[in-house]
Amino acid sequence: MGERQAMAMFPLGMVLLPTMVVPIHVFEPRYRKMAGDCLAGDREFGVVLIERGSEVGGGDVRTDVGTVARIIEAQEFPDGRWGLITGGVRRVRVRRWLEDDPYPRAEVQDWPDGRLSDEEAERANAGLAPVVAAWRRVLALRSELGAPGPPAGFEASDDPSTALWQLAALSPLGPMDRQQLLAAADAAQRMEQLAALLADAEELARARIEMG
Repeated sequence: MGERQAMAMFPLGMVLLPTMVVPIHVFEPRYRKMAGDCLAGDREFGVVLIERGSEVGGGDVRTDVGTVARIIEAQEFPDGRWGLITGGVRRVRVRRWLEDDPYPRAEVQDWPDGRLSDEEAERANAGLAPVVAAWRRVLALRSELGAPGPPAGFEASDDPSTALWQLAALSPLGPMDRQQLLAAADAAQRMEQLAALLADAEELARARIEMG
């Protein structure tokens, strides 16, 4: 892991994964201040899932694994609110929460996936194709149920680790399932977990279609 660094944090009721691009509406005064400070600096802040409690007003229980978000676009409204377009860059571990003044901050460490040996990389590449196929089946079944599909022209990365983040981001998963994938020890474990989650999603979609 890398060195610890203090970082502004935005606890949310969603999980941001690396490669994800999401809009964030900033309306609380403390997070308006955070957005301004980030834009004046490196444009980055951490996002963690709120396990219990509310993202408004504090008093929440937060996960200790999150993702660094980079601000891609920002618009400040006349009343001080911000509309942000953010992209998930890399995952981090929260080592220590600092005082929430004027907004949540924490000491974090980058947590990259470990480097794979040549043999492990070969297995990962071989294992990726069935996961991509399962993902496509799930999306095809869900399209029959009226669910939206992936972005037009999407192609998964040739790098297994990046591809898994992309597939997880575009899969019909709840926050706790996404958090499980985010906290996986490495790409091999993440691939196994995602394959199991997609199998469950496929079974559910087929059952819904059969039920009409």
